[in-house]
Amino acid sequence: MSSETLKGKLALITGCTGGIGRATSLALARLGCSIAIHYHSAEAKAAALADELKAAGAQVDAKAFQADLSKIDDVRRLHADVVAQMGRPDILFNNAGITGPRIGPRGNIEDVSIEEFERTWTTNTGQAFLLTQLCVPHMAQQGFGRVIFCSSVAAATGGVIGPQYASSKSALHGLMHWVASRYAKDGITCNAVAPALIIGTEMMANPPDEHRKLIPVNRFGVPEEVASCVEMLVTNAYMTNKVGNLSHVFTAAHPFTSIKY
Repeated sequence: MSSETLKGKLALITGCTGGIGRATSLALARLGCSIAIHYHSAEAKAAALADELKAAGAQVDAKAFQADLSKIDDVRRLHADVVAQMGRPDILFNNAGITGPRIGPRGNIEDVSIEEFERTWTTNTGQAFLLTQLCVPHMAQQGFGRVIFCSSVAAATGGVIGPQYASSKSALHGLMHWVASRYAKDGITCNAVAPALIIGTEMMANPPDEHRKLIPVNRFGVPEEVASCVEMLVTNAYMTNKVGNLSHVFTAAHPFTSIKY
């Protein structure tokens, strides 16, 4: 698919003011997409990003929308506000997420309360399901759609944060497989990106060097590298039902249990 085909398409990006969301919004705006910027509390950053995106192209529009994605009513309001002000999204990048308590790979499961577990799942998985449910019917009707989930290497390895985070991300893979299989005939592709440790984000603001040693390429990733993968998934009309792992394999020489918390 050429970038010309994407001109005028609307992309809804959750967690858009964070490192990965911001980098992806800039990449898609350069392709001519308008951007619905979701933010939770960073109102000033969202407004500044909207101005920056509109400067990317004469036909690019950008507006900011606030929502607390741990609240289902806010998720519904977010979609309704985007539709009312910008139209129905053609591209959905389910990027927003939280970690919940960071107990590490040596923590105890009782260190995560059921309330914290449920909040992490609602914010990482439940809202992504609901936004997908709200956006897909229009995509199917027009015969074009892109749904992308931001997962994590933790979905396959357990990760360095905790069971609530790892399980919420692995659930996105099952959701992706079902949506991709069901809606491929309707012109909708559904994929996921599963980054390792990405600096320049709130989640990994100051990662310890021990974490870097777990990554085969021996360095942390940057948001633009994730954004380039999302851009590829948006422009490719044939790739679907795939998880794009970014530096996925952790070497046996550096097991998670070697990390001290």
